[in-house]
Amino acid sequence: MSLMLQSFLNSGVSSSKVLSNTLTSNSYNIYKSCYNLNGSIRKYVQPTNSYAIKFNNLKEQNSIYNLCDIKQAFHIESSLTFNQLSKLSNFSSKLSKRYYSNCNMKHAIKCKYPDSILFTSESVGEGHPDKMADQVSDAILDECLRQDPFSKVACETATKTGMILVFGEISSKAKLDYQSIVRNTIKKIGYDDSSKGFDYKTCNVLVSIERQSSDISQGLVQNGNDIENIGAGDQGIMFGYATNETPECMPLSLLLAHKLNYRMSKLRRNGELPWLRPDTKTQVTVEYKLENGVTIPRRVHTVVISAQHAESIKLKEIKKQLLEKVVKEVIPEKYLDNETIYHLQPSGKFVIGGPQGDGGLTGRKIIVDTYGGWGAHGGGAFSGKDWSKVDRSGAYAARWIAKSLVNAGLCKRALVQLSYAIGVSEPLSIFVDTYGTCIKGKTEADLLKIIESNFDLRPGVIVKDLDLMKPIYEKTACYGHFGRSTFPWEKPKKLIY
Repeated sequence: MSLMLQSFLNSGVSSSKVLSNTLTSNSYNIYKSCYNLNGSIRKYVQPTNSYAIKFNNLKEQNSIYNLCDIKQAFHIESSLTFNQLSKLSNFSSKLSKRYYSNCNMKHAIKCKYPDSILFTSESVGEGHPDKMADQVSDAILDECLRQDPFSKVACETATKTGMILVFGEISSKAKLDYQSIVRNTIKKIGYDDSSKGFDYKTCNVLVSIERQSSDISQGLVQNGNDIENIGAGDQGIMFGYATNETPECMPLSLLLAHKLNYRMSKLRRNGELPWLRPDTKTQVTVEYKLENGVTIPRRVHTVVISAQHAESIKLKEIKKQLLEKVVKEVIPEKYLDNETIYHLQPSGKFVIGGPQGDGGLTGRKIIVDTYGGWGAHGGGAFSGKDWSKVDRSGAYAARWIAKSLVNAGLCKRALVQLSYAIGVSEPLSIFVDTYGTCIKGKTEADLLKIIESNFDLRPGVIVKDLDLMKPIYEKTACYGHFGRSTFPWEKPKKLIY
């Protein structure tokens, strides 16, 4: 990972002069010796064919930069002190001793503690149109696997007012009743009456499914029909992430956002909040301390909830019930204080929701599905894909690896990347980054050897190790694919090293 200048710099900078410039090895050594960085920048940085950054380029238009800008621009972990970072910024700009999201805003967004950062994650509920599409796609996948565990499925769903369209490619011995599968899924979500904007009984269900391309299917078995040697269903990159900030090894910001949505679903179903409708959205901003690469949650800075509701209830009552029966029941008291900001039903009215309000499509909530913006994402969606699609099985395996490393105490955070080529069973590359949190005496090179000796990452082996032929996927399609102990990839492997 080079010290590449990112586009996070304020718009006042002439980005054409500074983007894509990187620190050369010589320049880095000069800065290290002059400014006593003591190796805080990771040792594996080896930039080549680069241009040294000239800080006078950053003086243009007297722009004001803050500490967060500098840290983001250079991919520098917060183990660097404020003074060390100030020395890096050899130009007459004002550095803030707090992290602000935008110093030029009328009301600057402040942290409570001067050495904190803010990070936000969002989640959506079962009735969000994109999540409806994910659940329908995975319900069809599950039914295929119930009847034929070797089904090859790539099922997409689109939805709009009064309509569900299922399309894609499926090769399976299963006999599917698409009408029943789709309508039962929508019924479980809770859209059971036209007054809610969608009704499973009267919606139009359209199906356009073809068999998997013979070119793809022959590519998977070109090394023989032995399942262990089956090739990857496509090329791609996928990531797994884990952090020790919660028992689930998930980011707190995302975990709380998911739990808020799940809580609203529970209260809607048990009748305690009968005015709630299935389409809900949440967002949680957590104030973190970053210490030597470790993320330490300090408090919840901001909570956002938008919930589809019956027209009869007043906004004041919605806000009150969301605060008392949802927020305070989900977020531990230690994270809430009198400075926590609440945006509850900020639009004021949310009667028209679900597919009536917005069109929905499978695979459009990939960050909600994974780590809420933490770690990284390879771009491939999960829902509607069987285990041969490494977008899904590879991402599950990468999470399994990352969580196993953290659970074993080898590091406190881990990001794992895998890559595959269509028709090739072995991964093309494996990458691990611990953000500088490896235990003493271990390096990331050591962790890579541990991964290679403990995990067989061929898709045909992953499917057996994680039991991915079972119809378990509809349950993953809402509230995140990671962080729930019921899924096999959430059970850390005991590592031998």
